[in-house]
Order: sequence, then structure tokens, then C-alpha cells
Amino acid sequence: MPGVALITNERQEREVCALIDQIGEALSSDQVLRQIVDGLPPEILDTIRRSLVAERQELIESLEAYRTAQGGDVTGLKARAGNDLGALLVAARVAKGWKQKELARRLFLPEQQVQRYEAERYRSISLSGLQRVARTLGIRLTAKIDQPLQEPWLPSYEMSSSELQKVLKHARENGWLDKADQSDDNGISQLRRTVAEHVGEYGTPSLLRTGLNVHDLSKDWFLLAWKAQVTRSALRLIQRKKPKYRPLNMSWLSELVKLSAFGDGPLRAKEMLAEQGILLVIEPQIAGMRVDGAAFLIDEHPVIGLTLRLDTVDNFWFTLMHEMGHVILHYRTGLASGFFDDFEHLEIDEMEQEANRFAQNMLIPDAVWSKSPARIAKTAEPVERLAKQLGIAPAIIFGRLRMERQNYKIFSDKIGRGRVRKQLLRKAIEVNDEPVI
Repeated sequence: MPGVALITNERQEREVCALIDQIGEALSSDQVLRQIVDGLPPEILDTIRRSLVAERQELIESLEAYRTAQGGDVTGLKARAGNDLGALLVAARVAKGWKQKELARRLFLPEQQVQRYEAERYRSISLSGLQRVARTLGIRLTAKIDQPLQEPWLPSYEMSSSELQKVLKHARENGWLDKADQSDDNGISQLRRTVAEHVGEYGTPSLLRTGLNVHDLSKDWFLLAWKAQVTRSALRLIQRKKPKYRPLNMSWLSELVKLSAFGDGPLRAKEMLAEQGILLVIEPQIAGMRVDGAAFLIDEHPVIGLTLRLDTVDNFWFTLMHEMGHVILHYRTGLASGFFDDFEHLEIDEMEQEANRFAQNMLIPDAVWSKSPARIAKTAEPVERLAKQLGIAPAIIFGRLRMERQNYKIFSDKIGRGRVRKQLLRKAIEVNDEPVI
């Protein structure tokens, strides 16, 4: 079921009904809820409960919009579709009372083709094909071209020569371009096309939630180019792995955190996330871009993008668990718009605070931290004892001490510098089965 709550067929309707019932049962029965959150620290249970309430309400509203549209009133479904032309075509089909099979029959297409078109909101269809679908549904497509009051934003034209070269250099070094030996002009043209296509399909960050970044990012070409590449990588993984994310399955999260105790924990984490239907994409930041991590949806698939801006074990695990907080807590209430996080920025909103608390307590529960001698430690020994007790990497605790004390000179040799990028940036490693602690 897509994270963007727009029901388009009877199968999705059945799935949503079942999920509404499952969430309702979890909210009304502590026993059922405990099965879902088994092993998670009690400090985050209230937040998870609130997120389930919000997600259930979102699903109920989605179901009501679909059923109302079946009766001919598409107001609710159109509101959910927004300006997405493909979604509006789906809404038009539902309003006519046609199933996908009926539309396929009238288009002389296999039913599976219509299912694919609607699943991707008609993104791959030609203009003539789009017009054909619209005519079959009895609607007219129109275009209005006005003289803009301001010059529209165009990727790269508003960038200085030095900025363009910076992006081009990064793209070449990280394998973004199709041809390694192309000229600068061809490389820039390819980048512009990639970013423009991405903006056309997914919008710009000014239309997205930007997490800790409270500034207008609609003209941040670095961020757009980076996100476009993360999306391309994620789409390849989706096509190859066919992942399936199950929002009500959370008990595995405690095992995810314990992978930090292994030398190759980041690599193991990527594999575990893939098994759970969550795509982790590592894409280094472009020089000058200030993003540590991002979480967003591609259709129903959660995607986490990390830059590994700081190559330390503690930063990797906190950033990963922060973005996981968005996936778990905001799957239908924000993830479709996306979160782009710069942890050096201090202005945060409620959703970011929830993700911070989620990460902090998943790694080191508050109840444990408040009573531990490690909290006031001046030497490594108490920290290493607590790490062994929790089954996590000591670097995570050393990193928290540095952050809480705002003293980044202490324990600088204990946070696992240089241990993450070499695992995840397209380099093979030997699997290490020995825990760090």
C-alpha cells in the first residue's frame, strides 16, 4: 500500500481496511501492541502509539475519499491527488465506477499495463498515450502558458561557473554520468536533464518538508542533484530487489542497533534494512552541501540517504536511527514529502524532535543513561562497560558524551573515525564476525 494514502483499486481498499483494523486492535490491546514493539525501549512507546493514531486516521480519510469517489464525488480524492496529473486520471477512473480491467478493455491494453501505469502515476506514458487515456475517461487535458512574473528556476543556469564545476567534478568522481570521457558541456547538460526530470516528477525541496533545514531550498541545486542521484540508485534497487515494507513490524529494530557492536556493522545494517523493505543509499555530499541524511518515499518504498559527511561510527548510527525514526513514526504523515537533515542546524520542529528522541532512546534508553556512571565518565572504562551491557558499539556512547558536554576534543580517538566510508562507498570488505566490544 503506498505511503501516500491514495487508494486506486479494490486490492488496496482491502489492504487499507485490514491495516485500519490491525492498528485499531494494537491501540486497544496492550498485548497486541507489545507484540509489535517487542524489545523496544519503553521511552519511545508513547511516541509510537501517537504515530499509530495519526496513521490510522490518515488511512480512514483515504478510505473515505476512495469510497466517496466511487459514488461520483471526487472532491476528497482530487484533494489527495493534488497537482499530480497521473493521480487525477486515477481519480477520474474511480469516479466513473470503472475497475482497472474496464479501462484496459476500452484502451485495448492488457490489464497489467494499466496497473503498471497507475502504480507509477502514468510517469512513463507518452503524451499521446496520456491524451488517449484522458479521452477514454471523458476528460479534457488543457495547458495554460502565462508570462511568468519572475524567471522560472532552471537548474545550473543560476549557478556560477565554479559551482557548476564543483557538481560536475563530484558527478564524475562518483559515477553519476553515463560516459566517463564526455566534455564538460555534455556532462553539465546531462546533469541538468537528470535534475530537471527529477524536479518534474518529485518537486523541489521548497515543496517538501526539509527537516532541520528551515531555509528555502527550492534553488539548492546541490541538494537537488544529490537527491536525484539517491533516487536513481533507489529505483535501481527497487527494480532488482522488489522490496516490501511492513509498517507494523518493528520488533527487529533492537537487533538493528546491536549490529553496531560489529566491525562491519554499517554493512550488516544496510543488508538488514533491505530485508525489511527499507532502502539505504550512500551518496557522498557535494562539497558545500550541508546534509547528513534524508528520508523520503518512492511510491510505497522508504528510502534513507546518507552522505557520511562525518566518517565516524557514532555519527553513522545516530544519523541512521534518526532517519529510521522518520520512517517508523512518519510513514504516512510526512515521509512522502521527505526530510533532509543537517545536524549542525539548531532549529527543529516537532517531527524532528520525535526522530531525535527515537534515535537517542533506541541507542541508549534514557532510563539506563540517567543512572549510568558512564554519563559522568572521564575515562573510557565506564563507557565500555555500559556498551557491553547494552550490546552496542562504545563509539556511540563516547559520541553522546562529546555532544552533551559540547566538548569535541574529548574521546576523539574513541568514536570510530575512518571505519564507515570504507565499508559502504562501493568498496569490498572482509566480513568480521568478531564484536568490537
